[in-house]
Amino acid sequence: MQSKKSKQELEDLISRLSKTIATAGLTLVLLVSLLLIGTFFVDVPQVRMMAAPATETQDLTEEKLPIFDAVAQSGDEQLQFGYALLTQTDELLGPLADDPSKRYTGNALQCTSCHLNDGAKDYGISLVSVDQRFPQYRGREDKMGTLAERINGCFTRSMNGRPLEVDQPEMLAMIAYIEWLDDYLEVDPATVKKGLKPIELPNRAVNLEQGAAVYNTQCAVCHQPDGQGLKNPDGWTYTYPPLWGSNSYNNGAGMNRVITAAQFIKYNMPFGVSHDNPILTDEQAYDVAGYMNQQERPQRANLELDFPDRIKKPMSTPYGPYADNFSIEQHQLGPYQPIMAFYQENFGVKKTK
Repeated sequence: MQSKKSKQELEDLISRLSKTIATAGLTLVLLVSLLLIGTFFVDVPQVRMMAAPATETQDLTEEKLPIFDAVAQSGDEQLQFGYALLTQTDELLGPLADDPSKRYTGNALQCTSCHLNDGAKDYGISLVSVDQRFPQYRGREDKMGTLAERINGCFTRSMNGRPLEVDQPEMLAMIAYIEWLDDYLEVDPATVKKGLKPIELPNRAVNLEQGAAVYNTQCAVCHQPDGQGLKNPDGWTYTYPPLWGSNSYNNGAGMNRVITAAQFIKYNMPFGVSHDNPILTDEQAYDVAGYMNQQERPQRANLELDFPDRIKKPMSTPYGPYADNFSIEQHQLGPYQPIMAFYQENFGVKKTK
């Protein structure tokens, strides 16, 4: 009897060992499979998402979450990475990035400093349906350009930095977020309030003294009297970004054009206004835009290569050469009506910016 019992115990022990070995073997196979699979997919860095400041309540149906919450709950790591890059650009791709090789931007701005409400604000340089408008002819380069090339235009001008590779994870993640916006918001591209809303241009030059007064009463409380922005309590990142100086956009950025800046300011600033409820008049926006863009900022090299076809150059581009004989000062500060008339009469071109 004792022999039979020992034999049974031995068989039970062997059975348990066999199961343990099988389980360990299966676990090993799964681990190896995961490692192999990982070699075929883009490595998406893990990041901590932070909600970007919003200038107004997003116009979403009751069934839809705010964009930050929808992204956070999506389970899509690439989408979450793209959102984080747009809203924490200086920390992940700028001067504050831990890895020096990832410091692509050269200032304190976020993508969402200009593309407001997570890129979804009407006339706030919205990113909604942008992906559907590319490839697109770009007069600055005088060629058809891709969305990745347009993003790199922002990185080298508005962000005062260097371009990304078009196929690197960061670029792909930002494009993934832009494409996701279309699907999530379910907006008809034909109804998107894209770009910036026009203003009625004053028939005079910018008044820098009046611009300074508007800045001091309407802008300085957030962007500070010296234009250097308001930092967060951490002392590194910004609640409100610098508008000039070394941590702002360079002189080759679109925002450095008075008309572009005036349109953005009129319908988006002070922080909290919307395009259908502005606070500033057209003249105030025009003057403060001129005042802001006359301040010192980083200088981009080789700007003479922009707009090979000079006729297509926006009239408020603050640097030459031009297809006309108006002074740089007039291109920077107006009045613009004589320049508009010149291009209409000589080239049949209607200039608006």
